[in-house]
Amino acid sequence: MTIPTFQEITLPLLKIAGDGKVHMLAEVRKDLARHFGLSPAEEEELLPSGRQSRFANRVAWAKVYLQRGGLLSSPGRGQFQITDRGREVLADPPAKIDIKFLERFPEFLEFRSREPESTAPATEVPNATTPEEALEAAYLSIRAGLASELLGRVRTVSPRFFEQLVVELLLKMGYGGTGGVSEAIGRSGDEGIDGIIAEDRLGLELVYLQAKRWEGTVGRPEVQKFVGALHGKRARKGVFITTGTFSADARAYVQNIDPKVALIDGAQLAQLMIDFDVGVSPDRTYQVKKIDSDYFEEDS
Repeated sequence: MTIPTFQEITLPLLKIAGDGKVHMLAEVRKDLARHFGLSPAEEEELLPSGRQSRFANRVAWAKVYLQRGGLLSSPGRGQFQITDRGREVLADPPAKIDIKFLERFPEFLEFRSREPESTAPATEVPNATTPEEALEAAYLSIRAGLASELLGRVRTVSPRFFEQLVVELLLKMGYGGTGGVSEAIGRSGDEGIDGIIAEDRLGLELVYLQAKRWEGTVGRPEVQKFVGALHGKRARKGVFITTGTFSADARAYVQNIDPKVALIDGAQLAQLMIDFDVGVSPDRTYQVKKIDSDYFEEDS
């Protein structure tokens, strides 16, 4: 079962309201989830932002669109109730209530005329998304393009620059702590160690780094060499970062060894650089706002 679109939710939602009672949106979500046969995992699947479940977001937009079409009213915060128009629709219900159906009502057409075209769910798309989903999909697309471009640039820098980049990234991620020091070694005789981060002022806990610009797949032998270098330093922590990928054998190898070794491939490296602003800078910011319901609460 896939999560229903908000256009697939509108008619079942209106039918729930058909009893004429005031309903709470949060309460009917469970009824709708059972109606569509959603599993707990599908019901709880989050949007990319992680702030709201995809199903809850689509139920909320189904309510909004029914309200804009005049089929539901909202007597209170998070509440809805059927209107006379909604009862008329249920008296001879259509196969579905989608945007095309709602466009017969002037209030809905006015609402659509004010809705930004870039975020309005398209009528011709069967699996139409909500505005939040469209916005987040656009963001993820831009981020994916940036990550690809960023990794391409990283692969062209000098080995010395790459080692310094890796040390800077780990420090921005919080390794090194307050007062910790770091060093990009990058010299012959480093025994496979390209950088060191001291996590305290006295250097009692060290994290050793290996940074390799690599086009292909890093296999287990290369990782074993790094682990051997860590044993030589009596180190307990190591981070191996590459612009390429790691083989499944290499990843399996580090799961059950001491010292602990984290493997970061090119794709993860690019994402971390974006998250911690290494090699990137903000271009523009879009602030999405919502109604502050508490502001409109009046004292009785």
